[in-house]
Amino acid sequence: MGIKVQRKPLKFTPDASRVVTRFFNNGDIRTKQLILNILEYSETKVADELAKTLQEFKGRHRNLKKIFKQHCENFKDLISQMGIKYEHLTENQKMLIGAYSTMEYSLESAALFNPSMIEDLDQSFLKEGEKRVIISFRATGEGHLSSIVFRRGILDEENNLHILKVKNHIDLPEVGYKMSYDKQRFVEKMQEIKIPDQFISEIMDPLPSHFEYYALKDSVKKILDDNKIDSAKQLALSEMTWLVDSYYDLTFSELNDISERVIFPNSPAESRGIEDARFVRFTDDDGSETIYATYTAYNGHTIIPKLLSTCDFLDFRIMPLHGNAAQNKNFALFPRKIKGKYAMLARVDGYNNYVVFSDRITLWNNPIKIQEPKFAWDLTQIGNCGSPIYTDEGWLILTHGVGPMRRYCIGASLLDLEDPTRVIGRLKEPLISPNKEEREGYVPNVVYSCGGMIHNNDLIIPYAVSDYSSSYATVNLSSLLEELKKSMD
Repeated sequence: MGIKVQRKPLKFTPDASRVVTRFFNNGDIRTKQLILNILEYSETKVADELAKTLQEFKGRHRNLKKIFKQHCENFKDLISQMGIKYEHLTENQKMLIGAYSTMEYSLESAALFNPSMIEDLDQSFLKEGEKRVIISFRATGEGHLSSIVFRRGILDEENNLHILKVKNHIDLPEVGYKMSYDKQRFVEKMQEIKIPDQFISEIMDPLPSHFEYYALKDSVKKILDDNKIDSAKQLALSEMTWLVDSYYDLTFSELNDISERVIFPNSPAESRGIEDARFVRFTDDDGSETIYATYTAYNGHTIIPKLLSTCDFLDFRIMPLHGNAAQNKNFALFPRKIKGKYAMLARVDGYNNYVVFSDRITLWNNPIKIQEPKFAWDLTQIGNCGSPIYTDEGWLILTHGVGPMRRYCIGASLLDLEDPTRVIGRLKEPLISPNKEEREGYVPNVVYSCGGMIHNNDLIIPYAVSDYSSSYATVNLSSLLEELKKSMD
């Protein structure tokens, strides 16, 4: 294959010093004893212990006092059960209880991988040939819990990437949950994730056609509180609860740099991680632009494909995808509609590549298979490596293939612009395979991407190295397209 791939020397490695605060619950028995112990402290002792903690951690987090108060409020009911009036606690007592109910979590202590790159919304004050970009990563810490973090950089005229300064603090957003739901759509999604019909009926039948968030939560909670229900029903009802919680909004402060923002699991559906976000700049028919990302929500036993949207990287809306094609992983949205419909790449069966069309961006039915494993390097499975990229010759898609010894490589295919179910080019050999320096890591022998872009007639491919770190490579676009067109001869 006569395509030259230029690996760039820039490496993104995990930084264990990037930490956020998390609520820590040590259980009702220990927490009750902790509260009683703190209440025995004198006012001076409480103030001194709180001051020591604030002094020790003041440079690592913003608004620690606010965080401590919020975490203490999580025990409001428990404190009432103890016969203590919450409002009678002093502010210092609340903050000290909150301090003992807070822990640090290192977002990137295990890995910084599976990158996706898009053009920044702001392209001002750049030299000719430069492009400002935003790169997302899957950051993984203790317990293999994954979240989304960002870096901003500038590609120069030679496609060397210069990363802007990464700030010290990381801030979590304000979270708001959707309050009203369409009953029929909600029932369909519960059926898709295989909640048994008898459990669905028991909860949903009494609810109106449009129901409120707390109506469902309260209805489920009443049944869960009945200790006589069996484990299968408990699991089904819990899944209903985490499904309603999987619709939410995030709001970051505009004072924070993008490197200080993290999209951390915020619902029970994501309790074991947010995986492999594929970002894309989507242009609608009226010329308006929205940033979308598809990702996989995982709770330890069930996955849900979800959609994230933003216009400014400050306010985000999160919602699950549904329909008979909304299964498995590897969703990647096309950057524009095709013949008036949204289009999506998918790997519905976990093995082959599909294209799906829809009138609604959250509803995906009737997938059309376009690619199967074919070559020695992708014979185990094939999938996408990010959203399709428009070229005059066709939709360029990066693919991943799994071969012997579970080795992941990155390839490329070309789809017809008007009918992306028609494959018009597919490389017989991978573009990027793990070399000697890249094969060692958390998961050996893996290179993987969640989306690249075109700049200065090069395809820019950010990619992960063995599920541990990340780098990027460039490929001449003209040479690649020429090779793709020849591949079907």
